[in-house]
Amino acid sequence: MTRNDDDLDRLLDRLVTGDKAAWDLFVVRYTAVVFAAVQRRLAPFGRRDDVEDVIQDVFVKLCARDYRVLKTYDSARAKLTTWLTVVASSTAIDHLRRQKTANRPIDSVPEAELSVDPPADPVRIKIPDGLLSPRQALVLEMLYKREMEVAEAAEALGVNPQTVRSMHHKALTKLRGHFQGQEE
Repeated sequence: MTRNDDDLDRLLDRLVTGDKAAWDLFVVRYTAVVFAAVQRRLAPFGRRDDVEDVIQDVFVKLCARDYRVLKTYDSARAKLTTWLTVVASSTAIDHLRRQKTANRPIDSVPEAELSVDPPADPVRIKIPDGLLSPRQALVLEMLYKREMEVAEAAEALGVNPQTVRSMHHKALTKLRGHFQGQEE
């Protein structure tokens, strides 16, 4: 392993722990790579004006959900610049696909494409007693049954919105764990 590999590993380790200085260095160091990949994908379609937005989308994708995408980088499989080029290219392609469908006049879209049929027999699941805490069950009821926003539920419960998000996440994790393997 070279010194540059060690430096990159340290930078990535600091970055995924939320170190702002590491993130700033990462952005400065790799923006040119991301820019080149995005521009290469968008230019042939006359979308040069979208380049900056897509570059931002790439960096948001890398750090979203606790750096989930960035944590998938494997130095044994590719150089970081190669991996970033792939991520940037796929983000640009996704952007082009969204623009293609977003720019169609609504009147030209067949109704069948826009409509969603309700399920014939909605599946009702029974959550076993004691699986969720009373507060977790209440949060799920507020968010899903009452269709409240997180901020509304937080205000009603007298807690921080992040607490509601945390209880929601923990409840869903418990439910996934319980119902996993029971699928047909």
